[in-house]
Amino acid sequence: SGSATNPPVIMVHGLSGNAHAFDALAPHFIARYHVFSVDVRGRGDSDWAKDGDYSNEAYVDDLEGFRAALGLERFSLVGTSMGGRISLAYAGTYPDRVERAVINDIGPEVDPRGGERIRLSTRDAVTFFQTMDDVLAWHREQRPLFSQLSDEQQRLTAGYAVKPVASGGFTWKMDPAVRQNPRRPDPEASWAQAMQITAPLLLVRGADTDLLSEEVAARMVRDLHDCRMVEVPGVGHAPTLAEPEALNAIKQMFSLA
Repeated sequence: SGSATNPPVIMVHGLSGNAHAFDALAPHFIARYHVFSVDVRGRGDSDWAKDGDYSNEAYVDDLEGFRAALGLERFSLVGTSMGGRISLAYAGTYPDRVERAVINDIGPEVDPRGGERIRLSTRDAVTFFQTMDDVLAWHREQRPLFSQLSDEQQRLTAGYAVKPVASGGFTWKMDPAVRQNPRRPDPEASWAQAMQITAPLLLVRGADTDLLSEEVAARMVRDLHDCRMVEVPGVGHAPTLAEPEALNAIKQMFSLA
């Protein structure tokens, strides 16, 4: 959305999310930016990986292919959770391509508490729903911040994540291989990659997150080229980016009215 003549911004969702994860944020950008909110491989309406490769390297390659197909010289990034990890890796691999980036509640290494929680919830996730109300109930139970969205946004986001089953009911659009074999980058290599980033970074951290520790966040602010942090009180993993603290910092970074 937004005029194609405006500076581009690519938004990248989290592990089990989709392009609609940014429905509450994107409208703030469209007057001044051309916004692309993408479905990463194996999610939403994007193809499943034929070789089952859901590594961070594969996501980065896809993002570079997307950039090249659009003919973008430079662009900004907004990445939530896994999307933030992809954004960090891309900005470290192609530092000259990235204007600025918002990294939402993730760092080069993951707090073991949150990593284990996500591993278990991903492994044990429900795979079939009788009705769309069941889909909505699952989202509200598993994602506390989901209920902060409007009813319309909730139905759009939840509905976009599933597809109808021929015999009735709904199942996830997401490739089951993502749940069966989640792959996490090596922290040491991820730190080395992040140290190559030259673009300004805004790190958004939920004060109650179990995925981005205070120590990792502080190290990012201290050691990366140009990284500042805003913390969202009373919020775990991950902020919606529509919270006043996060949104105001993003507006400042992108010079939004």
